[in-house]
Amino acid sequence: MIKKFNDIIADLKAGNYAPVYVLCGEEPYYTDQVYNYIAENALDEMAREFDQQVVYGRDLQGADISPIIGAARGYAMMGGRKVVIVREAQAVKKWDALAAYLDNLMPQTVLVICYNGKPDKRQGVWKKATEHPQVVWLQSDKLRDYEVERWISAYIADVNRGLEVNGLEVKGPLQIDPRIAPLLADHLGTDLSAIVGALRKLIDGRPEGVNTIDAALVERNIGISKDYNIIELQSALIRGDIVKANRITQYFASSKDHPMIRELAPLFTFFSNLLMYHYLPDKSQAVVAKELGINPYFVKDYATAAKRYPAGKTFLIVGYLRETDARLKGINNPSAKDADLWKELIFRIMH
Repeated sequence: MIKKFNDIIADLKAGNYAPVYVLCGEEPYYTDQVYNYIAENALDEMAREFDQQVVYGRDLQGADISPIIGAARGYAMMGGRKVVIVREAQAVKKWDALAAYLDNLMPQTVLVICYNGKPDKRQGVWKKATEHPQVVWLQSDKLRDYEVERWISAYIADVNRGLEVNGLEVKGPLQIDPRIAPLLADHLGTDLSAIVGALRKLIDGRPEGVNTIDAALVERNIGISKDYNIIELQSALIRGDIVKANRITQYFASSKDHPMIRELAPLFTFFSNLLMYHYLPDKSQAVVAKELGINPYFVKDYATAAKRYPAGKTFLIVGYLRETDARLKGINNPSAKDADLWKELIFRIMH
């Protein structure tokens, strides 16, 4: 049975453990959260000594799951629950014993299979596992670049509602400046562990009585400049501030933390969205936010940018960004450095 992370955690906190968990995917953040919760909470400290077993797939003789299933079928020495955990289960090749076990589960055993990657659901054992009503299946996929901003906002909302697994004590409703989510997304990428680590640092680093994560807090705790970042560059382009745009891109060119190929991505997204904005028949805030998949807070930026960059010019800018990306990858660019490419790009955008 495929379930969502928050639903699984809610069940675990309520003491409702399933007989089998399959935790898989390329993004370890969610699967590790579930694994850690079960490992730390399913049994008390004394029972863990006798009735919790952790085995790595690479250590199984013949890459066969049979010994693990044998352990799962055994009774708990302390007379209660038994926990059997398989880490790096992708190293296992022979799963016949698991398929048979799914037909006759041991109700007092919690079997946790941690699989790095995606099992082939077309194979009989995995198809059976996804459809079994007593098997909890969690597949944690990596975020795409455009999903990170929304994920950060959702994480803050979860913390406010007390859904964060290890719980953060937040006094008062925690808020995040809408400009901060894209800033963190640009700086941290799609690594959820890094994003959560940064958010924890921001939450813990707030002065007493401060409940808003803003640019000043980010600069003080994460080290991302509140003046020299991709959001400020985008703002300068929207306002037509060529001096500030050049100042920021010069800073980017001199910093290893701002590779041009990474900073082009949000600019490409913005101007691609702006091109779509030009052709929307209804430019009300709600409709624009829905059609472009953006926070309603940013709709005013598109309205302002549309006045400076008509549809034809926006179309050309998208082309300039594509061309610059290609040159960064060595196409028609034998020697130009980032500083030169930035200077040329900003000039072409704003003239």
